[in-house]
Amino acid sequence: MTWWKRPAFKNLDGIICDGSIRSGKTVSMSVGFIMWAMTRFDGEVFGICGKTIESLRRNVVTQLPNWLEGIVTIKERRNENKLVVTVNGRSNIFYLFGGRDESSYALIQGITLAGVLFDEVALMPRSFVEQALARCSVTGSTFWFNCNPGGPGHWFYKEWVQKNVEKNVLYLHFTMEDNYSLSNTTRQRYERLYSGVFYDRYVRGLWVVAAGLVFPMFDRQHHTFTDATAPQSGEWFISIDYGIQNPFSAGLWCVSGGVAYRMAEYYHDGRASGQRTDEEHADAVIALAGKRFIKRFVIDPSATSFIACMRRRGLAQRIQPANNDVIPGIANVAAVLKQNRLRVHENCKDFIREAGLYSWDSKATEDKPIKQNDHAMDDTRYFVRTIFRKILPAIDRPPVGVKGATL
Repeated sequence: MTWWKRPAFKNLDGIICDGSIRSGKTVSMSVGFIMWAMTRFDGEVFGICGKTIESLRRNVVTQLPNWLEGIVTIKERRNENKLVVTVNGRSNIFYLFGGRDESSYALIQGITLAGVLFDEVALMPRSFVEQALARCSVTGSTFWFNCNPGGPGHWFYKEWVQKNVEKNVLYLHFTMEDNYSLSNTTRQRYERLYSGVFYDRYVRGLWVVAAGLVFPMFDRQHHTFTDATAPQSGEWFISIDYGIQNPFSAGLWCVSGGVAYRMAEYYHDGRASGQRTDEEHADAVIALAGKRFIKRFVIDPSATSFIACMRRRGLAQRIQPANNDVIPGIANVAAVLKQNRLRVHENCKDFIREAGLYSWDSKATEDKPIKQNDHAMDDTRYFVRTIFRKILPAIDRPPVGVKGATL
């Protein structure tokens, strides 16, 4: 939080903090950034960046008044996406920016900044980050980066983490042991939550390659169930990955006792068995539902014609476009499999087949699964990312706050 006060670091241009989840990076960086700005400047403008404004508000903005309670006064002007922070007669403005995709760089053009904080910089496109850095032209401005690791081919790892000395920035690696608010029990729970590449990245905090099967933790003997062990009651959902020539996959889910059961599925390969119309697919989905009340139909957001077809059947209020964040969604599915909170009926042959084939693309420069054997996997990801993780918030819990810093 106060690295910028130390004589050894006074001439550095910024700081990078990477490492495991729940290690205190966001708390340390957010509090440190505000304290640095309010100590060094008055009447200046700063940037706080996240992948989206919504995630930035959830992870940082709503927590800041607690983290800095009694130290500074923070007023949010939500309609302007900015914070006004005051202390001891000083006042600075902090604008919020979302770096969702390559077009986001235009959002930050034209502004002059005295410093910028990137929360989860590895999730932002390079063009957006570099545009924000170019806006830091005020004397004494610094760059603040934090992130969980990605693959070793990620542009931020290659250009900043590996070149931190050349870039004249301080590099700190965090582990869960650095977060003193985590008990041993909580830390061990997170260690049990992940496996494979996600364990190496989220728990060990390493920049490692995603290789091999996407879901190596799936065990047919362990994760499947029969009619004899199926739940007798619960809430019902259907998740849909739309395809015309590519396979159309729909999964029928029952959530009972904190476990998601894939009870049945509809899977049609247009290339192998002939194309079907949206109406025919809708008939099959309705047949999959049977007489059950389906709370939500979670549908591939790009399937606009099929969504319109389902709406014409009077289902508009129960249709929910899927959250299509691929890598976070895969991590969520891996977590619930590791926790044994996702079970699959033995008759869901296409899910079982794809789970044994779905693999990472070893030739890609960034994390990317091979676009084969992925349709039941995609509809499962839609369901877990959009619905099930909200039922089980421990899968994606916001960081724990701290109080007691002084300016």
